[in-house]
Amino acid sequence: MRAFGSRLVCVVIAVLVLSAAPPLVAQTQTLRFGVGPLQATPAETKKAFEPFFADLAKKLNREYDLVATTDWAGISVALANEQVDLAWMGPWGYVLANNDSGVTAIATAKYDGKPIYHAIVVCKPGSGIKAWPQDGKGRRVSFADVGSTSGWLIPTAWFRTKGIDPKEYFQYSDGATHAANEIAVASGQVDCATDFDRNRNAMIESGRLDKTATEIVWQSDPLPNDAIAVRRGFDPALAQRIQHMVVGISEGEAKSLLPNHYTGFVVATHASYKMIEDAGTLVGRIKKK
Repeated sequence: MRAFGSRLVCVVIAVLVLSAAPPLVAQTQTLRFGVGPLQATPAETKKAFEPFFADLAKKLNREYDLVATTDWAGISVALANEQVDLAWMGPWGYVLANNDSGVTAIATAKYDGKPIYHAIVVCKPGSGIKAWPQDGKGRRVSFADVGSTSGWLIPTAWFRTKGIDPKEYFQYSDGATHAANEIAVASGQVDCATDFDRNRNAMIESGRLDKTATEIVWQSDPLPNDAIAVRRGFDPALAQRIQHMVVGISEGEAKSLLPNHYTGFVVATHASYKMIEDAGTLVGRIKKK
């Protein structure tokens, strides 16, 4: 009887231990990472950002998949549909994903030591466009795709504050990548185009754009940089662990893990992107909650 009682106690203890342990599948599940079009092509984006995601997965002892989208809206859709667990995405894409499906920001990227950047409008030197937007009225102006923060949302919201509809004020087009916008201005295909300062600087630095081929005629207020965000339903404890890991990346480590000029991350919450959300409300894409 005593032996039976001892075995019973052992069985009960074993059951309790197993029930308390996290499921094996949760420990070994493949992490699905995504990144927006931060380079000229998806292949270039994946190559540039894979060291960061590979290192993160290694530290978490997980397998991973990485997808690079062709437009800014695509990464938001992937998170909303739970095709991606964690993404490196533009501010506007993050806000859209948060509004549509409860995606949560956990970190903001630092670029040259700062968690901010600027939207810009560039024009062809010698075009006679100096005062913006007055001198550009009726001219050919290209905006980026509607999922872009700096290439569509911020300039569109700014024009709204001025009572101007860009589609009526200019010979308007949209949908281009930022790199394509710079090249279109430089080659004379359009007179002006939207972009962001980091992209223009990177194109000049890489030799893809001569610094005299375009000139900046307008610049926005500082904007929060790219977000690292997790999908709705993602394990909160794992999200906090990842946040701690990425914020802990030093500038020295960033040189081997991150693309050129990215220097680390700062902690972010949804409130970090309030000005982007406000712009989305202004253009009618986000409803006030």
